[in-house]
Formats: sequence, structure tokens, C-alpha cells
Amino acid sequence: MPAKVVVIGSLNMDLVTRAPRLPRGGETLIGKSFATVCGGKGANQAVAAARLGAQVSMVGCVGSDAYGEQLRGALVAEQIDCQAVSVVDDSSGVALIVVDDNSQNAIVIVAGANGALTPEVIDRFDAVLQAADVIICQLEVPDATVGHALKRSRALGKTVILNPAPASRPLPADWYTAIDYLIPNESEASALSGLPVDSLGTAETAAARLIALGTGKVIITLGAQGSLFANGAAFEHFPAPKVEAVDTTAAGDTFVGGFAAALAAGKSEAEAIRFGQVAAALSVTRAGAQPSIPTLSDVQAFKAP
Repeated sequence: MPAKVVVIGSLNMDLVTRAPRLPRGGETLIGKSFATVCGGKGANQAVAAARLGAQVSMVGCVGSDAYGEQLRGALVAEQIDCQAVSVVDDSSGVALIVVDDNSQNAIVIVAGANGALTPEVIDRFDAVLQAADVIICQLEVPDATVGHALKRSRALGKTVILNPAPASRPLPADWYTAIDYLIPNESEASALSGLPVDSLGTAETAAARLIALGTGKVIITLGAQGSLFANGAAFEHFPAPKVEAVDTTAAGDTFVGGFAAALAAGKSEAEAIRFGQVAAALSVTRAGAQPSIPTLSDVQAFKAP
């Protein structure tokens, strides 16, 4: 049987428009296209782990609206266990996304039903956590829920991944010791560490500070520059595969899901990082969040140009 990955987090309907560039404050732009796409960092990571070889369960909340039905249905279609995806009397979460001609994006999130994912809901589905090999959390659900999930996962002896996204401030100090792998991008690593992160050297300094706070290991994703892996005082840079980017939406989620799937399958940390990087590189060659996430066969067939 495939190794078991449990994702605790958000499900959002992404409302995506493409425009020549990102708008400035007070400015109205004429967009090129619009689409509704199933997303949310939690759901994206669950889909990525499932397509990339893991057996996956999702823990989250959707609203009692049409978006909620679509979001849950999209996970079921990926053979993701949704027994712990609760339907609540609220609107489903949404993300408003603008993608420019350089494939960069700006995102505004409205939590909606994701705010109903409480510590009590996590406790209700404790058996799902107990069955996991790897547990992933992010920051699009209430902080109290994330902290509770991290600590419960640590108490169960699971491998714990936190993707601290979106992050605008340091994490609570008592979270760090519950995390095996902290996976921020450059801006998130800067927000967590209080240090600028704009090069490999500054990424190493920020990663060292985060490890000093008590987290096990840190992987800072650096976009086209690849990833920096920090294990204690040792650092390793993993260059990114070269591809032609179309849309960077969900690239980070694809990396996290791919890394978790490979790690759960028994791959080494280096192998899991490279696997996640190839999956993320393939995702940026396609538009959308979940539609852009590759399959295991896609990754296995990838050959760097």
C-alpha cells in the first residue's frame, strides 16, 4: 500500500484572472481571462501528494454552498479520503488571484468555512492522524488549530511538515519543537526569522535562526533558484530544473506535496527534495492551481532540457 499522508488545512475556490500586469492601488485593469479553479493550500498539497504516489486523507471544512460541493468532489475524484472534510453552515473559502504576463501572481484570501476548522474538529478525527506516516499543516486555518495539530502530530510520533504560508510574522515559540520540516519560501522565511532573504547566503542565515528556535530541519524554496536544505549547521543547495514558466500558482504546494509523498515512500531527504522540485517545475508550465499539478508518471518521465 502507498504510504499515508494526512493534510490538515484549507480548501478554497480560486477565482483567477489574467492581466498584463498586477494592478497598482486604486487602478482598474482590463483582464484577459477568468476561471474558477479548485484550490486552497491544504487541498492543493493533498492533490499533489495523491497524484505523486501517496495515499492521502484531508482534514478541513467547506461551506454548504456550490463551491463546497465542487471542492470536496475534486478531492474525491483524486481518490483522497474525505471523511474528515466537514460541511459547515458558511460560505466556502475563496482566493482572488491575479496572474500577470510574467507569470507572477497576487492573491487575496477569504477564509470562510476554513475558519471553522477548530482544535475540536481535529480531535474528532484523531483516528485519521493516528493512521498517518506524514502530516502536513499550513497557515490558512486558525492558528490555534495549527498549533494543536502540530503538537498532537508530534505526540503521535508522526513526521510533521509545516508550510508556513501565508506568513507575515514569527511563529509561536512553542510550535518549533513539534516540526520536523519547516518549508517556507523566501518571503515567509524572512517574516519568520526577521531577516532579509534575497540570496543563498541570506537564506542560510535565516534558516540557521529558525533551527536555533527549535525546528528540526528547514527547506527554503527559492523559486527559479531552487531550494536550500538546512540540517543543523549543514546546508545544501538544490538547483531548480529549468523550465518555461506559465503560471507559478500552486508551485510551492506541489513541492510540499511531492516532498511529503516521496518522504513517506521511504526516499532520502535529498531524493525527496529533488522529486518535489521536478514536480513543482512541471506545475509552473501549466495554468491554474490543482489543474497544474503533475502525476507520478509525469515526474518519472521528466528530462531536464
